[in-house]
Amino acid sequence: MSPIKNNQIRVALIGNPNAGKSSLFNALTGLKQKTGNYAGVTVDKFEGQTQIRVSDQEFNLSIIDLPGIYSLNAKTMDEQVACSALLNDSEKIDTAVVVLDASNLKRSLLIATQVIDLKYKTVVALNMMDEAEKQKIMIDIKGLEQTLGVEVVPINSRDKVGITNLKEAIIRARQSNSFFYDITAYNKALPFNYRSTISANNFSDAKNNSEFFNKDQTYRFNTINYLTAKYVNSPKKLLLQDISSRIDKYVTHKFFGYLILLIVLFLVFQFIFYVAEYPMSWIESAFLQFQHFTAGILPAGQLNDMLVNGVIAGISGVVMFVPQIALLFLFIGFLEDSGYMARASFIMDKLMRKFGLNGKSVIPLISGTACAVPSIMATRTISNYKERLITVFVLPLISCSARLPVYTLIISLIYSGNSFFGIFNIKGLVLMAMYLIGFIVTLIAAFVLSKIIKTKETSFFVMEMPVYRLPLLKNIGIMVVSKVKVFIVNAGKIILAISIILWFLSSHGPGEKFTQANSQISQIKNSQTNKQELKRLKIEQLENSYVGILGKWIEPVIKPMGFDWKIGIALITSFAAREVFVGTMATIYGTEEKGSGIKQKLAEEKDANGKAVYTTAVCWALLLFYAFALQCMSTIATVKRETKSWKWTFLQLVFMTSLAYLSAFTAFHLLS
Repeated sequence: MSPIKNNQIRVALIGNPNAGKSSLFNALTGLKQKTGNYAGVTVDKFEGQTQIRVSDQEFNLSIIDLPGIYSLNAKTMDEQVACSALLNDSEKIDTAVVVLDASNLKRSLLIATQVIDLKYKTVVALNMMDEAEKQKIMIDIKGLEQTLGVEVVPINSRDKVGITNLKEAIIRARQSNSFFYDITAYNKALPFNYRSTISANNFSDAKNNSEFFNKDQTYRFNTINYLTAKYVNSPKKLLLQDISSRIDKYVTHKFFGYLILLIVLFLVFQFIFYVAEYPMSWIESAFLQFQHFTAGILPAGQLNDMLVNGVIAGISGVVMFVPQIALLFLFIGFLEDSGYMARASFIMDKLMRKFGLNGKSVIPLISGTACAVPSIMATRTISNYKERLITVFVLPLISCSARLPVYTLIISLIYSGNSFFGIFNIKGLVLMAMYLIGFIVTLIAAFVLSKIIKTKETSFFVMEMPVYRLPLLKNIGIMVVSKVKVFIVNAGKIILAISIILWFLSSHGPGEKFTQANSQISQIKNSQTNKQELKRLKIEQLENSYVGILGKWIEPVIKPMGFDWKIGIALITSFAAREVFVGTMATIYGTEEKGSGIKQKLAEEKDANGKAVYTTAVCWALLLFYAFALQCMSTIATVKRETKSWKWTFLQLVFMTSLAYLSAFTAFHLLS
């Protein structure tokens, strides 16, 4: 046996949208994947690792999942990123794996012929072979392989069929001796390099490169027609497309389509409250017990207080909402994987155009319910500058998952245990209303902007309708775990830092009043007969702490919305990220008696006159403020990068802050 050698091969996955490229990436890498950014841009870069042993050698494959493209004639920003990775040497791609949809080879082969002509070591992954077989599509793989000049591997990425064969083919990958451009169009006396020629044309002015690409693609389509006629035998009527067409008669209907979309959204938000309620309660109870345990085993003092009322209280205020966030991502993944999300875009296109948008805006707007940052990046698929700018400007008005902890906490304060028709949860209905309010205001804002921003550029909406498929639970599971992990890690860093800072600011203060209250608390802390006095002293201590002084300083500004100085503190800290609001409130109220969750503490909170602080008016003012306020530094930074303009970033911040203030002010005074 010869010694095992470690060989590193960088592999790029290339293919059309809906060709199963992402499911292949998951099948190859599992959870051994990471998300980053391409150099100089904010488009997500997915890279994962896998291994294969061939003979006595072990190969480490680094898999890069490029954005989906139809051809190297890049029109959108996502396509430009994929093309740049293929045409430049910065990515150092060793082997290209072109993923083709076996049930629609005619559409998929264009990008395959272009990649082959770039003279990479290439492997063609003929994906969705199970669907092709169900539709009785027969493909002469050997003949196709001989003509393309590279190895063609039949696979089914959803069920991991042929994955090992594909890995082995990557090790054997070779450059093709075939070419698919019109060689007669170029001077035979001079050497012709397709990669340098297409690279020179790709990112230049459209007037200069359109003629080149039109002639090149016309020649390729003629070649592809010949290839599919020779090597593909398919029935005239395809089964899955026929079934999808029948379903679409109702799903994309001008009336039933909207009704089905509303029903889908209604059920999603019912599930988010019903199903997530139990694990959320368990997590909250576990953290409360952990607080008691930590307080009991550590000596009394600053470290004990910081861990219990700072770190643990702050983090628990976000971790307890992970079940709801995971469910939201689960439903989004299910809708995308099943093919329904594309239908939602289609039926919304006509409505969107009336407000200055188009159907391609729907995908970012719907995915904005998860997070505004990647959704703003997703607007790169919108080729029309005006429509893309409007979408970026209004997208943060869509309620994202970071607002979910705030909504859940406040809605639970207003509607505790209420239901309608005996089975439906009114909290789920109110949550759906919050998302619809955000969507309606988004459309109104887009309409106003469409009248302000002038452009002569025409827009069009072209979207491929994928066939309906049963979602692959493993792929959705990987996506949910990945998204929740990113949410916890990214939010956790901010929350941990802010919680410690808040603890210090709330546990220390200048002047004699703070020192006196602190001293009195220490004297009666262990007494069971002075609970009310202890509570009064703790409020006095908090009020005279550094954080209390800060809250009092901004209280005159927020008082017209019904907010007190404690809420003011949370408004400031949650500017880093909206979900910090709950952690901040947990940290602030963690200075009071332990034994109850944050919801109960807020429900029992009284003002100086003994009246409840969190009335229906205050709660609705809070809901509307967080529905519209741009309380997210990451979103602000992303808008600046995507628009390349501080003007639009500043206008967006001013607009959303003003809208949030006026909405909260109006709600408070109408409901008081």
